[in-house]
Amino acid sequence: MKRFLTLLVVLLVFVSVFSFNTTVAQDGDEEEERACEMGPVAEDAPVVKIGAAVSQTGNLAREGTDMLNGYLLWLDWVNNEYGGIDVGGECHRAELIYYDDESDSDTVVLLTERLIFEDEVDVILGPYSSGLTQVASQITEREDIIMVQGNGASESIFERGFINVFGVLTPATLYTRSGIELAYEMGARTAVIAYEDAAFAASVAEGAQMWMEELGMEVLAVETYPVEPTDLTAIFTNFRELEPDLFVGGGHFNDAVIFIQTARELGFSPDAFLITVGPSNPTYVEEMGEDSEYVWGASQWESSMDWEDEWLGTAADYAERYEEMFDIAPSYQAAESTAAALVLHLAIEEAGSLETEAIRDTLNEMSITTFYGPIEFDETGKNIAKPMATIQIQDGEILVIAPEEAAVADVIWPAPPWDER
Repeated sequence: MKRFLTLLVVLLVFVSVFSFNTTVAQDGDEEEERACEMGPVAEDAPVVKIGAAVSQTGNLAREGTDMLNGYLLWLDWVNNEYGGIDVGGECHRAELIYYDDESDSDTVVLLTERLIFEDEVDVILGPYSSGLTQVASQITEREDIIMVQGNGASESIFERGFINVFGVLTPATLYTRSGIELAYEMGARTAVIAYEDAAFAASVAEGAQMWMEELGMEVLAVETYPVEPTDLTAIFTNFRELEPDLFVGGGHFNDAVIFIQTARELGFSPDAFLITVGPSNPTYVEEMGEDSEYVWGASQWESSMDWEDEWLGTAADYAERYEEMFDIAPSYQAAESTAAALVLHLAIEEAGSLETEAIRDTLNEMSITTFYGPIEFDETGKNIAKPMATIQIQDGEILVIAPEEAAVADVIWPAPPWDER
């Protein structure tokens, strides 16, 4: 099995100047241990209130559920195993206050304000999707509240000069890079792109065109479609006539279902389908069955990756913990949500305070490696340290095929036409 960025991880661990489980004393004195003892936090401990708007219903409910599970896994671990959150030498219990945002931006605004003004939360964890993260972060910025999020990848979130929003995930323009480079290596020279008319997917499409242009690939067509699509027949009929080597689709889980269903119905058979969200989720394979075979997906994280930390262990350890808790393998949306909560928790501990400025300063200096990957924020709040991976579904398994140092399987190329499967 090939190892994922082993050298990078080792270097990050050794050059990191940011330590969380202890506080380094001055003048060579011994390090001070955490005030919290391992094990369940005391029931009467003071509370750190953490707020979140979560898509439990609406078109983003599937991914929103994964996100909530990721938050709940961290909550269970920090309160029942890690002893709580050490805030300036006093152990606190973490409390997660969340409401269903119904996958709706107006509701996110109302709920974020409710969390801040009525529930008086100390910090915020982000909602699902770039669009909802953008509107929630407008409120947190205005009210000077820290938001750490793992599900808003669009660069537009970080291009507004905001100082209180931090994203642990790799930005959207990088989602397709390793996949496009692999497709080119396999012989792809033409491509088509379809993307949802939303911030995240637009960034994905922009990035895809940029990587194709760098390689000299010809983009035969770029099509956009409304949020919550129901019929993409016209777009895919046009794509079929163009006969591209590669299809790139930018959207969310439901879009990935429609892409493949429509392609099969119309007999549209490029050498590869590369889709941003969906194929890396274990429920996609369950829902699509054999139709999911050979499909490529962009992935922020997979349990086979070689990342490890002192808090939740390896990527594989995390996956095992998640399956025990929820009886399903984790998607990367779950992992990045846990990572967001972990990063926020560790920043509070290092800051020794719940004050926004102290937490913000700590996040700005952060350089760590977690089970989810390396975390280091630039001046805009983007994580500049973590690469993306590309997966392919093979015999019902989700396997990393790119980049080479992360791959656990050889790519199957080209995918057989629908009528030959």
